[in-house]
Amino acid sequence: MHTIFSIYFLILGFILGSFYNVVGLRVPEGQSIITPPSHCPSCGRRLTIRDLVPVFSYIFLKGKCRTCGSKISPVYPIIELTTGLLFLFSFLRATSVGAMLAGWLLISLLIIVLVSDLAKMIIPDKVLLWFLPIFILFRVIVPLQPWWDSLLGAASGFLLLAAIALISRGGMGGGDVKLFALIGLFTGTKIVLLGFMLSAFFGAFFGIIAMMLGLVKRRQPIPFAPFIMLGVLTAYFFGEQMISFYLSLLY
Repeated sequence: MHTIFSIYFLILGFILGSFYNVVGLRVPEGQSIITPPSHCPSCGRRLTIRDLVPVFSYIFLKGKCRTCGSKISPVYPIIELTTGLLFLFSFLRATSVGAMLAGWLLISLLIIVLVSDLAKMIIPDKVLLWFLPIFILFRVIVPLQPWWDSLLGAASGFLLLAAIALISRGGMGGGDVKLFALIGLFTGTKIVLLGFMLSAFFGAFFGIIAMMLGLVKRRQPIPFAPFIMLGVLTAYFFGEQMISFYLSLLY
C-alpha cells in the first residue's frame, strides 16, 4: 500500500508541476491560466494529450515540437520532475497527513515562484495573494505550536528582508520581502530565519562558482528563487535537526 501511494503522489506531483509551469509563466504576463489552451509557442498548434504527458512527452518527442520541430525548453520537464520528487519526499518524510499537506503547499508556492523568477525575474503579487488565504486557513486548522509563531514568523520574515532591501537599496526585491513574510506565516520564526540564511548561503556559494566559470558577470542580476527554494525547503525538512545539532555544539 505504501508503494502504491508513493507512485500515486509522484504522478500527482508530475501533473501539478505541469500546471505550475503554466501558472508561473502566464501570471506575470497577466494572462489567463485557462485560456488559450496549451500550444506550441512557435507554430501555435494546440497541444494534444500525447504532447502533455508530464516528463514522458518531452522524452518521447526528444525535446521538440511534433509539428514544427522547434525545441522545447528543458525547464518544463525539470519542473515537472522536481515537483513530483518533492511531493514524494514530503509524503515519505511526513509523520501525519497535516505535515504532508503542509509540505505540498509550501512546495507548490516555491515551484510557481521559481518558474516565474526564472522566466521573468519577478515574483508575482497575484501568486502570493492567492496563497495567502490558503496558508492562513491551513494554519487555523493545523496551527503551529505555539499558534502565535505564525504571526511572529511573518513579521520576522518581512522585517528582515525589508531591512536588507532598504540597506542594499534595491539589492533585495519587494517580491522577496513579501515572499518571506508569507513563508514565515506558514513555517514559523525559526524556519523562516534559517531558510533565509541558507538561501543566502546557497546563493553566494553558487554565485561565486558561476562567476569563476564565467557563466555570470559581477553584479549581474540572477534569479534568486532557486536558492530560496533550496534554502527554505532544506530548513523546512531538516531545520529542527540542524538547529539541534548546532545547539549541541554549544552546550
